[in-house]
Amino acid sequence: MTLEQPVIDEVELTIDNGVATVVINRQHVLNAVDGATTTRLNQIWDQLEADRSIRAVVVTGAGPRAFCVGADMTASAVEETGLQYWAGLDPNGFGGLSLRETLDVPVIAKVNGYALGGGMEIVLGADIVVAADHAKFGLTEPRVGRLALDGGIHQLVRRIPHTQAMSMLLTGRKADAAEMASMGLVNEVVPAAELDTAVDRWLEAIRACAPTSIRAVKQMVTRTSHLSARDARGLRLPALMDALDSKDSAEGVLAFQEKRAPVWPGE
Repeated sequence: MTLEQPVIDEVELTIDNGVATVVINRQHVLNAVDGATTTRLNQIWDQLEADRSIRAVVVTGAGPRAFCVGADMTASAVEETGLQYWAGLDPNGFGGLSLRETLDVPVIAKVNGYALGGGMEIVLGADIVVAADHAKFGLTEPRVGRLALDGGIHQLVRRIPHTQAMSMLLTGRKADAAEMASMGLVNEVVPAAELDTAVDRWLEAIRACAPTSIRAVKQMVTRTSHLSARDARGLRLPALMDALDSKDSAEGVLAFQEKRAPVWPGE
């Protein structure tokens, strides 16, 4: 008699009080991402983009060891050449997130362990990064003869000082959470036992703001990075126009006048 093994959902999505939590659950490969996982992640991001009730997203990895260590280097993956991988790149980047410009809510990366290769690229696709003190970061692709093609190279050198970025890109070395915080990539470093509490603090700070304002800020940042500040200011983005004439805007002024906390309509 053989017992059936329970089926584990390799990408878990939960939504609670406007917060979506996305967990990559492939602990047997340190939460490395394969093709099926990428497809599921893209489905989730598309779902969250269309859901106006979502206020924020938390992305993390299952277990205590890894956030995500990038692409699943199985035998089938190794058989694919670098050119074949490059030709089939997802326009939204690694895990469907690292280069995504259409998710107009804050994304918090809860880094609970190794964030390497594509996992580091997912971190670079987040807006706020909270890391356990034992977490390690790195774009380690050169050490296996590959490249961080899903935005890692181009984003890292834009997000931290040039020499710091190049010290990682040209060596494939790993850096701990404290070092990444000193470079400006990680917002907060806490003991692993305090990681959930720290993320909750950031979520509460986001919830204190008007949803329409937050969507506008996110859209203005992600869709104008190629423009000068003067040109970006004049771009009439949909979320910006919604925020300027929103019920949230009226409620914010009224709450200030009445000396009370606002109750955001979210529209």
